[in-house]
Amino acid sequence: MLAMKLCRGCHLYGMPTMSCGHLELLSIRLDFARKANDRRLSAAPSTPGEAYDYVIVGAGSAGCVLAHRLSEDANNHVLLLEAGPRDNTWMIHMPAALMYCLKNRKYSWCYETEPQKYVDGRRFFWPRGKVLGGSSSINAMVYVRGHAYDFDRWEKEGAQGWSYADCLPYFRKCQTHELGANEYRGGDGPLYVSRGRSRNPLYKAFIDAAVQTGYPFTDDGNGYQQEGFGYFDMTIRDGKRCSTAVGYLKPAMARRNLSVITDALATKILFDKNRAVGMEYLHGRDTVKRAYASRDVILSGGAINSPQLLLLSGIGNGEDLKKMGIPVLAHLPGVGQNLQDHLELYVAQKCTRPLTLYSYQWKFPHNMVRAGLQWFTTSTGVASTSHLESGGFVRSSPDVPHPDIQFHFLPSVISDHGQKPAPCHAYQVHVGTMRPLGRGYLKLRTTDPRQNPIIEPNYLSNSEDVRDLRQCIRISREIFAQKAFDPFRGEELLPGSATQSDRDLDAFVRKTTETAYHPSCTAKMGSPKDPSTVVGPDLRVVGVEGLRVVDASIMPSIVSGNLNAATVMLAEKSADIILGRPPLPRSSAPVWKPSV
Repeated sequence: MLAMKLCRGCHLYGMPTMSCGHLELLSIRLDFARKANDRRLSAAPSTPGEAYDYVIVGAGSAGCVLAHRLSEDANNHVLLLEAGPRDNTWMIHMPAALMYCLKNRKYSWCYETEPQKYVDGRRFFWPRGKVLGGSSSINAMVYVRGHAYDFDRWEKEGAQGWSYADCLPYFRKCQTHELGANEYRGGDGPLYVSRGRSRNPLYKAFIDAAVQTGYPFTDDGNGYQQEGFGYFDMTIRDGKRCSTAVGYLKPAMARRNLSVITDALATKILFDKNRAVGMEYLHGRDTVKRAYASRDVILSGGAINSPQLLLLSGIGNGEDLKKMGIPVLAHLPGVGQNLQDHLELYVAQKCTRPLTLYSYQWKFPHNMVRAGLQWFTTSTGVASTSHLESGGFVRSSPDVPHPDIQFHFLPSVISDHGQKPAPCHAYQVHVGTMRPLGRGYLKLRTTDPRQNPIIEPNYLSNSEDVRDLRQCIRISREIFAQKAFDPFRGEELLPGSATQSDRDLDAFVRKTTETAYHPSCTAKMGSPKDPSTVVGPDLRVVGVEGLRVVDASIMPSIVSGNLNAATVMLAEKSADIILGRPPLPRSSAPVWKPSV
């Protein structure tokens, strides 16, 4: 039975949380397969001290992949622990409802940074997924792998065997692309990737305007040529989100050798001398339990949770651990360091034609109800996309070897993480730099695993990052000024036509820039000879046995694009390493190089 409740103020894209009293599509009880999955979850073992071959902490983008691959062999008994709940809510599976979960503490960790010295003292809100699928269940579903040179750089930074030629076969293994397989795309992987179907003319106008500016068109930014503008890939299948929980975990749930426990907060890695042998976790509010691993304990909690758990377990900077009263098991000063993230800002203009998502707000309840009913009954319509369907990648200057600026175009305007509705018909581009120079860190605030750590990204601490974001605004304005936008262009809303000087633009950057939700690199992979290395290329934590980390925290440096695709690839490749399988044959696919 489908029940709907209409509240004032709701809008399909950038919807406020349910606590704000907006549209609540309350329940749908027709999905019997989901009920079967729920029964399997509730039957997961919960007895203290049970033994497995592998214990995986975190059922996110990487953890779901590992659970699927490690349990393919019926002889491997795998436990997957997740701090959050199941993903059985329409708010996750409806693509246009993505903003509902960002500030919903049931599904998001809702982290907050320290006040940022170089960004007007602002604290930044960091949503990270706390649910089956992790951040792949609450992200914007844009599938971007990064540039080939990112992975070649990883290898130069000490991650031997992780070059683009080594990684591309695993990108292909992950994926089923609706356009079919080729030497870059996969055709039979668990993660379904598609292109947008909304056909809003503003998407094409943005691409055409970029080409009129002088930038190339690319038909596949994840293939031969990243540089240029075109249509984005998205992890959406048949109008629904395809998270790693959907693509990887759900098909494996029937396996008797895979157990999944939700509402299980990992509190401490258990050691026998120098070897990790299990995990202590809090199940529910106050039940402490233990699970043991005969082969490996694998941390897949993400760039915040994994280093936090290492620190709580005595692995990190020895001096810092002693100050917290934590016995030092392994002195690894790189744990929590090297924190990297992408920043972005919005350039917005009024639209002179009623083509934007402004029509899907409480002012137009008939549109809201119609869109919701269409999605719930057919999984089609305006609610079946995240609406970030076109974008591009450019180099900030000719001497940059590959794109360092990314654009996401949206036929609407949003702010405050989608919590504030559009004031009028308007469109905007989300634009930001992809290889910032500033580096941050995280540290324990307390020894209580339920308390969030200190997060210090050091945003804009390097003046070149400010300059590059200023350049992002100017390039965006140049694109919006082209002929392709003549039928649609109204006045500039952000930054506003009066904001022109370097000083004013820099002030706008510091006032409005936001995270692009890509924290990474806090337990970096590299050579064991490098004192800042946390894990080697085999994913093993340096200085201990039986412990690996597999998630975005081990990236040596941030990739040039959204992180989810690279994280899924990383987990696919890691599964072969953990199982002792030979790697897939290296790719010889060529990579486009600019003439200028």
